[in-house]
Amino acid sequence: MRDVYGIAAFRSRQQVLRFEATLRRMGVPTRVVSTPRAISMGCGLSVRFPVEYLTQVRGALAAANPGNLIGLYRAEYDGQRLTVRGM
Repeated sequence: MRDVYGIAAFRSRQQVLRFEATLRRMGVPTRVVSTPRAISMGCGLSVRFPVEYLTQVRGALAAANPGNLIGLYRAEYDGQRLTVRGM
């Protein structure tokens, strides 16, 4: 079982919630999740989204210009191990 998804990590919980709401209004399926340990910085919460929506997510980030974004990451879970890389 392989699960691939995107993560938008922020330094502020408030920004996580705002960005998640923005993406939902755009029709992007999202979830607020705990930030993976591989991304050890931040507030502990991130926005999870399907990687197929990366273009829309980048557009929303460009429009919102959040100053406390840590980064966008691609997460892959193979059933045993989570691998996280920057996008």
